[in-house]
Amino acid sequence: MFTGIVEELGEVVSVEHLAGAARLTVRGPRVTVDVAHGDSIAVNGVCLTVTAAGESAFTADVMAETLNRSALGALEPGSPVNLERSLRVGDRLGGHMVQGHVDGVGLVVSRVAGEHWDVVRIAHPPGLRRYLVEKGSVAVDGVSLTVSALDGSGEQPWFEVSLIPTTLAATTLGQVPPGGKVNLEVDMIGKYVERMLRAEPELAQS
Repeated sequence: MFTGIVEELGEVVSVEHLAGAARLTVRGPRVTVDVAHGDSIAVNGVCLTVTAAGESAFTADVMAETLNRSALGALEPGSPVNLERSLRVGDRLGGHMVQGHVDGVGLVVSRVAGEHWDVVRIAHPPGLRRYLVEKGSVAVDGVSLTVSALDGSGEQPWFEVSLIPTTLAATTLGQVPPGGKVNLEVDMIGKYVERMLRAEPELAQS
């Protein structure tokens, strides 16, 4: 479990392509200070398991399923990535509850720079439309954000988020250009509520 509050802007050191998988090595001095084999670290919003660590970097294996359902397959040496260690019981929940399970890949449609923030519009898969609400939470590349506007009436639904200077400077979202892909995870509470409401009566009553 994560909060969507990025701890560190890391960097991909290497990408090893394997049969049906990939092996990522990522530099992140802050998140590796106390890391151990088997720990979870979110990389651009994708929960990965640490398989090796040392010298301010860690390695994780990424299965084909994850590569197909996220934007991690586009990473290459030198790519910046958002990093967050898993939440500990008793920690502050500064963002919202994030699982690190990507629901879909979004496409940055536009960026409008303001005096104090950027407004970024992101197109998303139609299947996610029902989980996005104005003023609700969404994780974009692992960053907990508030939906400031949305439109699901067209063939390509979209939502907007407003990025403050801290977010622009401390995460990858300050660098993603129009046409760039981002990992999306909608609020998991909405998914569970939907599942319960659609369950068969005997399951809902058990």
